[in-house]
Amino acid sequence: MVKIVHLVRHGHHPLLAGILCGRIGGVELDELGCRQMSVCAGNLFPPPTTIQSSPQRRALQSASILAGHFGLAVEIVAAIDELDVGDWTGRSFDDLNKDPDWHQWNSRRGSNCPPNGESMQCLQRRVVLHLEQLRGDAADGTIVIVSHAEPIRAAILHYTNIPLDHFLAVTVDPASVSTLYFDRRGVHVAQINQRAVV
Repeated sequence: MVKIVHLVRHGHHPLLAGILCGRIGGVELDELGCRQMSVCAGNLFPPPTTIQSSPQRRALQSASILAGHFGLAVEIVAAIDELDVGDWTGRSFDDLNKDPDWHQWNSRRGSNCPPNGESMQCLQRRVVLHLEQLRGDAADGTIVIVSHAEPIRAAILHYTNIPLDHFLAVTVDPASVSTLYFDRRGVHVAQINQRAVV
């Protein structure tokens, strides 16, 4: 019995390089992001039997492009939502780079938390719990999970036994695919950050 889970980051959007979006409502893909997701669909093999998405608009758009390609519906799953970055939501990276707490969090992701936000430990717990529930499901198949950089990174760090403080060891580009194989022996990371080349 083998189950395949493709962890897919949403496509590009206009705020990607300048703003820490977190859970800002209404952030949508741009033309590049839509093209990336169309290319991404061709990188998913075997074809998915299920597509799940974070509740965020940019993830839902991305999942809908994939779902249209494969003729599937999209399931919205709160457990794979973006990290809640609290008071930093919507701040520019230029502004955050002046904040000592931002640097502290990025040097100690395993033990720090965004102000009034969610820790990486809490994020990792909820994402891994969801993945383990999928693993325990008796049905075989290929599942696509469309999410964000931090939830995907948290999952990969867990299954590769890399501490959260070393989060930059895992790159998760827009519209990239990272693949997990579930079998009786455990969870195996088959690929990380297969990029959609547009």
